[in-house]
Amino acid sequence: MQRQEAAKRVISSPADAAAGDVVIAGVALKIDPLGALIHEAERMLIVADLHLEKGSSYAKRGVMLPPYDTGTTLARLAVLIARWSPRRVVALGDSFHDNSGPERMAAIDHASLSALQAGRDWIWVAGNHDPNIPADAGGERLPALAIGPLHLRHEPRPGAQSGEIAGHLHPIARIAGRRRRCLITDGSRAVMPAFGAYAGGLNIHDAVFEPLFSRGRKRAHVLAEMQVFEVCATRCHPEELIRPIAWGMSSK
Repeated sequence: MQRQEAAKRVISSPADAAAGDVVIAGVALKIDPLGALIHEAERMLIVADLHLEKGSSYAKRGVMLPPYDTGTTLARLAVLIARWSPRRVVALGDSFHDNSGPERMAAIDHASLSALQAGRDWIWVAGNHDPNIPADAGGERLPALAIGPLHLRHEPRPGAQSGEIAGHLHPIARIAGRRRRCLITDGSRAVMPAFGAYAGGLNIHDAVFEPLFSRGRKRAHVLAEMQVFEVCATRCHPEELIRPIAWGMSSK
């Protein structure tokens, strides 16, 4: 009960929350304020970097975090699935904080995950944290996925990559003094925000983003509580690596 109540307290996602629009490699997508992409034509929901069982992974090393991250993340994912009724869910890697994460999941969280997977295709794209997700996590495992001109993978590749949608870097922007998760794109490719409750973040002005996007065309789609705001990346306050305490202790 304590686990369920902790998850409910962090979810404030009315059904009428306003999604943002984005076009990547000519494909029209929607950005949900909770941090997912929706490909309506394919009835596909895309999330990145769930980092399930990050809390228990840190606990194994003696760093005690509240053990509610998995329940909270799955509850937020349930809101998305109820809102968009996807035929397919694609998780872009680092879905578990390590390969043994599914073994540490509580029974209630296993049941929640199974319920979310029921009646739809579920694809785990391999990440650097979880290259070998065990079979008992359900779903299908792929190194990457191509859907028309879109190429879904965990880690962005160097150089021009038209249609690439990736995670891994956990972009965050600072707007009006507040640090918020965001999706960044130049219209050709995109890097998604981390979805996990304990996932940290990397400021979009970090040098790692520079070779990925066309100069002057990078836009930040900033997630607020009930809607998405598109801003020019240059309007986001520069700041070094951001690790919000509420989201954990590491950016990846």
